[in-house]
Amino acid sequence: MSVLVLNASYEPLQNVDVRHAVRMLVRGVAVVEEAVEGRRIGHFPLPRVLRLVRYVAMRWRHGHRPAWGKRGLRRRDRGLCGYCGGRGNTVDHILPQSRGGGSTWENTVLACGPCNNRKRDRTPEEAGMRLLIEPRIPQWNELLP
Repeated sequence: MSVLVLNASYEPLQNVDVRHAVRMLVRGVAVVEEAVEGRRIGHFPLPRVLRLVRYVAMRWRHGHRPAWGKRGLRRRDRGLCGYCGGRGNTVDHILPQSRGGGSTWENTVLACGPCNNRKRDRTPEEAGMRLLIEPRIPQWNELLP
């Protein structure tokens, strides 16, 4: 089970495990915003969401875009195929890697098996396929579960 940690301004920061969340409560750096009904860990209710007591500046996020990754791609595309809207389970490179296309936010979408097989080693235009989404760099908060 993971616990969502909010900044003092209520913006999502990260997810931590329960053990880390309890340590934050013991140190007094966070308070429970939402708890699991009827469950406790020692003196504290089992947290679902914590909020930091003091604001933490997230300079590392400002000016830097999120690093590309398969997990982030699944979250950005909400698990849907970029071609048919079905359940996406593979990464598709719009400009195929064999033609110099890299694994970047702007060059990848999720695809279902049939759409990925149909497109093969071609661009969507060459395969006669239309993208339902515009590949883009996601916001940080879109990548949180």
